[in-house]
Amino acid sequence: MPKIDRRAECIADPIERLRYLRRVTAPERRLLPPGRLRHAAWLTLAAMLVLVPGPRTKSAAGTFAREAVEPSSDVFRNVSAKQIADQSTASQSPVEASGAIPHVWRVERSRTSELYSNGLRVDLTFQIANRPRAQYPIFSLAPSIPALTGRGWKTGSTPIGIVYHTTESLIAPFEEDQNRRLKQLGRNLIDVIREERAYHYLIDRFGRVFAAVAESDAANHAGKSVWADAQGIYVNLNDSFLGVAFEAQTGATEAVTPAQIGAAKALTEMLRSRYGIAAGNCITHAQVSVNPDNMRIAAHTDWGSDFPFAAVGLPDNYAVPLASMYAFGFDYDATFLRVAGRPWGGLDAGDRLIEKQAAVEGVSAARYRAMLRRRYKDISSGFGTTGISSTGVGTAGLGKSGPGTTGRNSTAIKEEAVAEEVAK
Repeated sequence: MPKIDRRAECIADPIERLRYLRRVTAPERRLLPPGRLRHAAWLTLAAMLVLVPGPRTKSAAGTFAREAVEPSSDVFRNVSAKQIADQSTASQSPVEASGAIPHVWRVERSRTSELYSNGLRVDLTFQIANRPRAQYPIFSLAPSIPALTGRGWKTGSTPIGIVYHTTESLIAPFEEDQNRRLKQLGRNLIDVIREERAYHYLIDRFGRVFAAVAESDAANHAGKSVWADAQGIYVNLNDSFLGVAFEAQTGATEAVTPAQIGAAKALTEMLRSRYGIAAGNCITHAQVSVNPDNMRIAAHTDWGSDFPFAAVGLPDNYAVPLASMYAFGFDYDATFLRVAGRPWGGLDAGDRLIEKQAAVEGVSAARYRAMLRRRYKDISSGFGTTGISSTGVGTAGLGKSGPGTTGRNSTAIKEEAVAEEVAK
């Protein structure tokens, strides 16, 4: 109950607060017979995560074909894939259920730019190489599977999703008389991002899209992070996810510009088309970032709220359960809820999954969370520095900043130091 009260306090509207309290305190009906209860929570999770695949495009997706990885038999052993897909479709919104991946192709390419069929233009002038993308582990959703044995994880090699960031850099008023300063700040920012190999793409205040780290390489964008889909769980996402940054600052009075949102939509469509990326794997840094020192989510809080999912052509992925919670026992506190501004649907969903699975295991939610945390520590202890080895799991990118950092990062600090030289 303290966690419910904590969330309720963050809801300013009294009617919405009452609706929330009624919903979370309503008694649950047990619909499954005792003999089938043990795996009910994990089968529910699988149904929530499976996305009905859209038609394969005839564009660059053929050239950049994603590695096909079959769903884990450990997760789906008590139900057919078709049954799970049917349940998933029934619970999805029309946007999610369509599963359509946009069909976007490259129209032309020069030494300095690319033009795509949806109007996206990418500036290649500042693109830079980093270390090649390593194979990354995909861990089983079933917590009973040994974390670091050959049977406990499989591998992927191409981008499976997109993480959206804010640069947390110095922001000038978006006004005509600030034009010179706006351009100079953006130029300084590109230099710092190149130096740190921080993201794959940057969208500046004018909506211009700059390629930073080459897509074939890993960028240092995600740090210690967790996400999951129907294929399994991804840990430390530098290799498995692409990083897209908005030139913006958390808590700034000026939000991202309409030009940035339009550019993000076009860039997202292109990347989804190229790699066959599911809409549910297009998420924010705050959703995936974790702090292993205190086992809290959102070590980085960029896009902890108000990401324009609908305007970018995506479902509200704040409603997706957080894998860091239901798979590894991470938690959150009142400080994070204040940053988020409103309780995410994914937080409630993650808590419910833990409570249900704890019940079928016959232990308290606190005890079950401790078991999940041990699994995370077992997995993370196998991460070295060079990718997947014969004895365990390598880094798959242990990101640009240490655990526990929030808001500003070294990119922002360096960029601000440079920006101080810019005349107002």
